[in-house]
Amino acid sequence: MGEVQARMERALIRLLPAAHVAPARLHEAMRYAVLGGGKRVRPLLCFAAGEVTHAAPERLEIAASAVELIHAYSLVHDDLPCMDDDVLRRGKPTVHVEYDEASAVLAGDALQTLAFQLLAEQRLADEPRAQLEMVKLLAIAAGSRGMAGGQSIDLAATGSTLTLPELEFMHIHKTGALIRAAVLIGAACGSALVAPERAQLDRYAKAVGLAFQVVDDVLDAEASTATLGKTAGKDSRQGKSTYVSVLGIARAKALAEELRGDAHAALESLGERGARLMALADFVVLRKF
Repeated sequence: MGEVQARMERALIRLLPAAHVAPARLHEAMRYAVLGGGKRVRPLLCFAAGEVTHAAPERLEIAASAVELIHAYSLVHDDLPCMDDDVLRRGKPTVHVEYDEASAVLAGDALQTLAFQLLAEQRLADEPRAQLEMVKLLAIAAGSRGMAGGQSIDLAATGSTLTLPELEFMHIHKTGALIRAAVLIGAACGSALVAPERAQLDRYAKAVGLAFQVVDDVLDAEASTATLGKTAGKDSRQGKSTYVSVLGIARAKALAEELRGDAHAALESLGERGARLMALADFVVLRKF
């Protein structure tokens, strides 16, 4: 984990526009949003999936950077006053607080487009069709059938009580879609998978994506703002349905363990190639921040 996190920081420093390049304030805001924080879960998953297909690390760091830029853009926009209206992210002021709302909107827009530039400008797969599939996967994960759609459902549901299936539908889009894309894009950087193996990775990614959100909800209820690096208990105060509000703490934790088991089961036939992914499923469920 430490090696990949350090490699990703170096890659992102290199791939983001330099702060002194015009328009400097926009580039400063982009770098502020991305660098020096975060667990890099999606890049870690991208690299781990790449181990399944023996992908070159040089390819994986570009693909993982594209996914991380989409994630960073989503956080910048989610924190805006018109969305979740938060002032703290990764232990520091959110982008619209540190800069201003217009700069935050533009920084998010620019991070999103840079992600697709990265996927397009370097050879990341053995076949052009596979690389086009990466672009498609990331676009769907970020759009109305993925993250943006999930955020829309979340905003519309504020103040109402969702059923468990409704909550899962929302988070399959809002959180799970990009995690799924990270896994499948990472795998696509190496040798081609046979259909059953791709299905196994897809099953794994869906389980981990939901588990990540379940644990996030538990931590939001139990951990402190200082530990999380973001405002704790915010969802409850805003009247949002969470796995904790729907299931309670104990059942939410049990669900996370069940999803962890599903993720492990999906990887069984991959043997050692899936060991890193299996360890990351453990990290997602057992983490404390």
